[in-house]
Amino acid sequence: MNSNTPELEDALQPNVIEDSWTVTYRYSVGAMAGTFLAALKEKKILATHCRKSGLTYLPPRAYCERSFERCESWVEAAREGTVEVATIVTKAFDGSPPVPYALAYVRLDGVDTAIGGFVRGISMTDVQLAAKQLAIGTRVRTEFVDTPEGKVTDFYFTPIGAGPQA
Repeated sequence: MNSNTPELEDALQPNVIEDSWTVTYRYSVGAMAGTFLAALKEKKILATHCRKSGLTYLPPRAYCERSFERCESWVEAAREGTVEVATIVTKAFDGSPPVPYALAYVRLDGVDTAIGGFVRGISMTDVQLAAKQLAIGTRVRTEFVDTPEGKVTDFYFTPIGAGPQA
């Protein structure tokens, strides 16, 4: 192969196509997620509980990962919990909220798994300081938007000691 061939050089040039694609979809959430999302409209966070293993799951799960039994009971999760991991997003992407913003996985008290959500109630003007305020082990509380719609964005976390922020 001769790389000096004009046809080959043209073929090796990067070809980038930029376009957008909007997809309207309908998604059947099923009984488990449907119960969870319906409770959010009532400003409640529900978790499933396995009687055999004693584990409580949030997000809810139909079957226990330890006992393989069906999780048949529901419990209302506590409003406070502990940050398991957090990040601050500083680079915008299509469809993202304005940057910077914070996300955390929080293990609510009495629940054995963590659920993700946005974090509000901290200043994002100093990203390094904000990251320190979201260190692993930070205590947070769950807050709800004024008019929940049954979406996972109906709730968010605020560090305990910080006031609610919409």
